[in-house]
Amino acid sequence: MRILNYIPQKIVLLLTSLIIFSFLQSCGIYKPVDARKVSPNSKERVKKNLEEGKGISLKKMMGSGSTNYQFASSNPMWRATLEILDFLPLANVDYSGGIITTDWYNEGTSLDESIKITVRFLTNEIRSDGLKIIVHKKRCNVDQNCNVTKISSALEQELQVAILKKAILFEKEYNKNKKKFKRSDIK
Repeated sequence: MRILNYIPQKIVLLLTSLIIFSFLQSCGIYKPVDARKVSPNSKERVKKNLEEGKGISLKKMMGSGSTNYQFASSNPMWRATLEILDFLPLANVDYSGGIITTDWYNEGTSLDESIKITVRFLTNEIRSDGLKIIVHKKRCNVDQNCNVTKISSALEQELQVAILKKAILFEKEYNKNKKKFKRSDIK
């Protein structure tokens, strides 16, 4: 009976030892570094490590392909659209899918009519054909029977122009800050 209790403990100990050994083995050999050869600036060290392919990334671990999304706050078209539509309640915002949909909105001028705006991003570039804006109008009668139609109105064009103008401003601001950042790195 004592032997049966002893065997599982040995197996657990053996497995634990193997796991710890494999982790230690994967770390590699410690290489001392000469402080004169390594920059004290952390940004330069990070840049060098990224160029050499060092470090851990989820992309490498998952073996994922070539999908490359910009972070939403760095995309001027996305930021501009959110800022222009900030007075409307948003129903769906999907950066990876490239779509923003507002909820039904009523200005209060006509109680039986509401509009819904959908913005589709066709490219990350600031171009007039990079956006598709769709406006739907909902008209409800007293019995709450509603009719939804897609409309073509001046609102689509006005929104597109406003978004493009704001995106250009964001792009200029980004480029200005980028140049300023590069100058401060040199010093």
